[in-house]
Amino acid sequence: MSIAAGYDVGGAHLKVALSENGRTIAVRQIACPLWQGLDRLDAAFAAASDLVARADRHAATMTGELCEIFPDRPTGVRVIIDRLKALLPAFQVWMGLRGLGAPDAAEADPASVASTNFLASAALVARRLPDALLVDMGSTTTDIIAVRNGAIAARGLTDGDRLATGELVYTGLTRTDVSTVARTGILGSRRQLARTGILGSRRQRLAAGGFANMADVQRVLGLLPEGVDQHPTLDGRGTSRTESLARLARCFGSDAADRALDDWQQAARDIAMQQVQEIGSAIGEVLATSRLPDAAPVVAAGVGADVIDGVANSLGRPCVPFADIAAANEDCRVWATRCAPATALALIAATA
Repeated sequence: MSIAAGYDVGGAHLKVALSENGRTIAVRQIACPLWQGLDRLDAAFAAASDLVARADRHAATMTGELCEIFPDRPTGVRVIIDRLKALLPAFQVWMGLRGLGAPDAAEADPASVASTNFLASAALVARRLPDALLVDMGSTTTDIIAVRNGAIAARGLTDGDRLATGELVYTGLTRTDVSTVARTGILGSRRQLARTGILGSRRQRLAAGGFANMADVQRVLGLLPEGVDQHPTLDGRGTSRTESLARLARCFGSDAADRALDDWQQAARDIAMQQVQEIGSAIGEVLATSRLPDAAPVVAAGVGADVIDGVANSLGRPCVPFADIAAANEDCRVWATRCAPATALALIAATA
């Protein structure tokens, strides 16, 4: 059986996976701020070259066509494919429900290519489980796809349709601005009691304007997984808890010194819970229309897989990490789960 490489070309990251003999043997995520120019894609592929040197099959999917450097999505698809022709040997392109196709065929049908990476993950789940709910919480978005009777049961295929059906939620573990997650937050302390006469915590409106993102919230809580936040912070400063706390405080029109750490962590938990509630609401929409059996598991994927595991528990459903679906070796299980579309594509390409 061949050694196959799968590539997920996003607007913020290049994700690369390698499969051999039906197993996932290596996975890597590389920062790739495509909005800064196509040379960033060149650099990311150069950084992945050692990982995929042994591959004799290559397949790519993408969401990077959404980047601001492209005037529209069809143009983005074609430009990225043209760039891949210079970066890869013979390769195939994931075309959604059409499966893998030649680059020329993909350029002729960009609608089947654009942002259909979620269907690669779902296709692999459908090979392994008859009924399941795949939930992939990435750095920016969360995909929710039902698999029923061994087939993908997605109601929407485009981002616009999926936003309407609840199958796509524009919220992620790291890059999402706090002000798009929550309009209000909880903050208070005994210090506040002495100053205002108001006991304990109270809910207040939040300031909007790119002060903090969800990576800051997770760092304040001490929950951000190592290595998942690969981009500069919103203020260009560091990624310590102290620096994240300063950014979060600005969302409340305050400075970190105005409250104790416990107060800020309470505020961060409330914001994180609002994000979970939004995802949970969308999951409820998908479950209501897909009518999955009660025993159907949630397959957790993405850098926010741990968050999704908690959501599955709250629903009373078993949770399966995507690494199990991908038969990942022990040393790459974590990243196989985090980079589900690339991982799935490497396995699918090996048998195509």
